[in-house]
Amino acid sequence: MSRRVRQRLEGNGRNKLDSPSYPVIGDEDLPHKVQEYADWTSLPYDTVLHLFTRLNYRDRASLASTCRTWRSLGASSCLWNSLDLRAHKFDLSMAPSLATRCADLQKIRFRGVDSADAIIHLKARNLLEISGDYCRKITDATLSMIGARHEALESLQLGPDFCEKITSDALRVIAFCCPKLKKLRVSGMRDVTSEAIESLAKHCPQLSDLGFLDCLNINEEALGKVVSVRYLSVAGTSNIKWKVSLDNWEKLPKLTGLDVSRTTIDHIAVSRLLKSSQSLKVLCAFNCPFLEEDKSFSSNKFKGKVLLAMFTDTFDELASIFADNSKKPKDIFSYWRNLIRKDKSIDELMIWIEWIISHTLLRIAESNSQGVNDFWLNQGATLLLSLMQSAQEDVQERAATGLATFIVVDDENASIDCGRAEAVMRDGGIRLLLELAKSWREGLQSEAAKAIANLSVNAKVAKAVAEEGGISVLAGLAKSMNRLVAEEAAGGLWNLSVGEEHKNAIAQAGGVNALVDLIFRWPSGCDGVLERAAGALANLAADDKCSTEVARAGGVHALVMLARNCKYEGAQEQAARALANLAAHGDSNNNNAAVGQEAGALEALVQLTQSPHEGVKQEAAGALWNLSFDDKNRESIAAFGGVEALVALAKSCSNASTGLQERAAGALWGLSVSEANSIAIGRDGGIPPLIALAKSEAEDVHETAAGALWNLAFNPGNALRIVEEGGVISLVHLCSSSVSKMARFMAALALAYMFDGRMDEYAMIGTSSESASKSVTLNGARMMALKHIGAFLTTFMEHQVFAAGALSSAPSMLAQVSEKARIPEAGHLRCSGSEIGRFVTMLRNPDDTLKACAAFALLQFTIPGGRHAMHHASLMQNAGEARALRSAAAAAKMPREARIFAKIVLRNLEHHQAESSKGKKSII
Repeated sequence: MSRRVRQRLEGNGRNKLDSPSYPVIGDEDLPHKVQEYADWTSLPYDTVLHLFTRLNYRDRASLASTCRTWRSLGASSCLWNSLDLRAHKFDLSMAPSLATRCADLQKIRFRGVDSADAIIHLKARNLLEISGDYCRKITDATLSMIGARHEALESLQLGPDFCEKITSDALRVIAFCCPKLKKLRVSGMRDVTSEAIESLAKHCPQLSDLGFLDCLNINEEALGKVVSVRYLSVAGTSNIKWKVSLDNWEKLPKLTGLDVSRTTIDHIAVSRLLKSSQSLKVLCAFNCPFLEEDKSFSSNKFKGKVLLAMFTDTFDELASIFADNSKKPKDIFSYWRNLIRKDKSIDELMIWIEWIISHTLLRIAESNSQGVNDFWLNQGATLLLSLMQSAQEDVQERAATGLATFIVVDDENASIDCGRAEAVMRDGGIRLLLELAKSWREGLQSEAAKAIANLSVNAKVAKAVAEEGGISVLAGLAKSMNRLVAEEAAGGLWNLSVGEEHKNAIAQAGGVNALVDLIFRWPSGCDGVLERAAGALANLAADDKCSTEVARAGGVHALVMLARNCKYEGAQEQAARALANLAAHGDSNNNNAAVGQEAGALEALVQLTQSPHEGVKQEAAGALWNLSFDDKNRESIAAFGGVEALVALAKSCSNASTGLQERAAGALWGLSVSEANSIAIGRDGGIPPLIALAKSEAEDVHETAAGALWNLAFNPGNALRIVEEGGVISLVHLCSSSVSKMARFMAALALAYMFDGRMDEYAMIGTSSESASKSVTLNGARMMALKHIGAFLTTFMEHQVFAAGALSSAPSMLAQVSEKARIPEAGHLRCSGSEIGRFVTMLRNPDDTLKACAAFALLQFTIPGGRHAMHHASLMQNAGEARALRSAAAAAKMPREARIFAKIVLRNLEHHQAESSKGKKSII
C-alpha cells in the first residue's frame, strides 16, 4: 500500500511558497516534471527508524499499522531495547502482546505492583536495567521472581516512594540470582540486615553503586564489607550509628562518593570522613540539621574534598573536581556536559552527583521544611534548572518534579511562594520547561507540564508562560493520549484560565476543544484529568465569548455527563461550577436554556445538592440559582424535587461556609419567582432557614436571603409565616443596619409587601379569638416595620437636593434627586408584571410610608441604564400605569417624597419610550 501526500504546486506565480531556510536551487537543478505525490514508503529505512525512535509506543503502533513495510520496521529490535511503561496500563493481560518484541529488551521502567508482576512474562532474559516507582505494594515474592528470571541484570532501582513490603529476604535472592549487578538503589525499606548486605558483597563483586534511601534501619558494619562500592547513599535513613559507620566506611577502598543527606550526621562525623577516607572525593550532606547547627564549620580546610551542603556553594565546590577550575562558568554541570575531551572517572562521578542531588532536592521540596527559603532562592532553584538539562532522563524528570514542588507552600489551598516562582522565571526556567514539554518523551512532558501548571498560579509567571507560547504548548499536550500528560496540561490550562487576559488565547489555541475531548476520552476512573478539565472549562465559561465556545464544542453535554456519572467529588464540584458559569450569561447567549434542555442536567444538579461534600453542594446550588432565571428551567427544577432539596440544604447549612449559605438562599430566591414554587417553599419549611440566614454577618448571605424573603412575602400566606417565625425583626434589622444598600432595599420591599394590607385578609381566617390575637400581633409588627421603612427611605433624601426638587420639576433637579437615590445594583433586579402592578397599587395605600416606598421602588426599577429598566418600563406602559403615576405626582395629599419619586418615574418612562421609538425607526 502506498501512502501519498499532495504537494502544493506553483502555478503562474500564484500560491508561491517562500522558503528562506532552504538553499536556493537553480533552474538547471529542477526535475523536468514535478511529482504531484510523495511516496512515504520510498523513504530510506534509517530515516523511518529515526522517526520511530521519536515516538511513544502508542504512536509507534499507529505508524506501524499503515503498511507492511513500516510494520516490519516498527518491530526492529533496535526500537525495543528500552521500554518506559509508566504511563501505560501494563499488567498480566498486556504482557503477551509485548513479549514477542522484547527478546532484545535491555532497559525497562514501570509503575506499580501490577506492572511489576507482569515483567517476568515479557520473557526478556537479556534485561540489564529495571527501574520502578509506586512500589509500596511490591512484595518479596514479586521482586524475587524478577531477580530469578533476569540473571544478567546490572541495575535495579525502586523508588523514590517507599518499598514498605520488601524485606532483606528479597535482597538476598537478588544478590544470589544477579551476580552481574552493578547498581542497586532501594527506598523506604524497614530493615536492611547484615545478611542481605553481606550477600550483596559476596555474590555481586561488580556492585559499585549502592543506595539504601529513607530506610528505617541499616546494618552499618555490613556496609563496610562491600569493598567494591564506589558510590554509597544512605540519604534520609534513620537510626544510623555514626561511630560504627565511620569505623567501617572510612576503610572502603574505592569509596568515591557518599550521600548522607537528610540524616543526623554532625560536623564531627563529617570532618572525620573527609580526613580519614583516602578515596572519598565527594560528601553530599544536604539538609542535615546537626551539621548546619555549627555556623563556624567550614569545608575549606579539606583540600581535594568536596562537601555539598545547604551552606556551601554547590557549583563552586563541584568546580574543584576539574583540573583547571579558574575559567569555569557558574553552571558547572553545563560546563561538564559540553566538554569535548571527557574523563571517564569524572563523568561517572558527575552522573552520580546529578542523580543524588536531584533526588535530595525533590525530597527537601516534598517535606516543605522550614528555614530553607534562602537556600532555594540562592542556589536551589538554579540547581534544579541545571539538572533539568541533564542527559539522564530520570534526573530531568525528578528536577522538573522538584521545581513543581518546591514553589508550593500550601498544596490544599493551591498557594505558592511568589519569590521562588519568580526566581525560576528570572533564571529562564519558563523557556526551559516549555522546551522539555515539547519533548517526545512522555515522562518529561508530564513533569514539565506539572511545573508550568504550578508556576502559573503566580500572575506574573502566568503572563510569562503565555508570552513564551506556553498556552499553545499546553493545549497541544492536553490532546495527548497519555493520561498523565493530558492531566498535567489540563491543570496548566486551569491555572492560566484564572487570568481574564488568557481566556481567549486558550480558546484560540484549541484549548476548549481539547478540554472537552478529555472528558469524553476518559469519562470515568481518571479523576485528576476530569477535575482539571472541568475546572479549566469552568474558568473559561465565566467569559461570555468563551462560554459560547465551550457550548459549541459540546461542553454542555460533556459537563452534564460528568455531573451525572462521575463519583469523584472534585470533578463533580468543577462540573457543577462550569455549568453554573455557562448559565450565568442568560442575557447574551442561549447557554442557560441549553443547559436546562440537556437531558439529565437539572436532575443531576438537584441530586448533587445532597452530596456529603460541601464544595459540591455549593456549586450545584449556584448552578441551580443561575438556571432558575429561565422560566422553563425554574419549573423543571421544581419538578425534579429542587424545592425540597434546596429547602433541606438551607436548613442544614447554618454552620456551613458563607459560599454555600449564599448559594442555597440564592437558589431559593430564583425558584421563588414562580408563585407555585413560592407557595411550595413556604409549605415545605423554607422560611425559617432563610430568616436565620438573613441574620448572618456576611453581607452576601444576608443580602441573598433578603431577596428570597422579598419574593416569598409577595404571597400573603408566606408573609404571615414570616411574621409568625419572627422574620419581621430580622428584616427590620437588615433594613436599618446592613452595610449593603441592596440588602436594606430588599428587606424594606419585603416588609412593604407584608404590611400593604393583603396579609391582613389572610390573617383574619380562623376563629374570632385567633383573629383578634393575630390582629394585635400584626399591628405591633406593622408599626415597627413602617417606622424602619421610613427611616431607610430618609437615608436617600439629601435635604438640600430634595427640597429643591420639591419646588421645581426641572429635569436637572429631578436628575440630581434620582442620582442621590439610585442603588446601582438594583438595576439587576427583574420584576414581573404582577410585582410592578402591586407597587403601583401601593401608591394608593392609606399609609404615606408605603406610598413613598412604592414610588422609590419604581424609581429603582426604571432608572435608565438598569439591566431590566426597559422591560419594567414596557410593563408599565402596556398596563397603562402612567395614569396612576401622574395622579400620584399631582396629588396634594401625597407625601412630598412620593410625589418627587413619581415624577422621576414618569420621566424615566418617557426616556424609555423615546429610546424604543428610535430603535423601531432604525429597524425600519
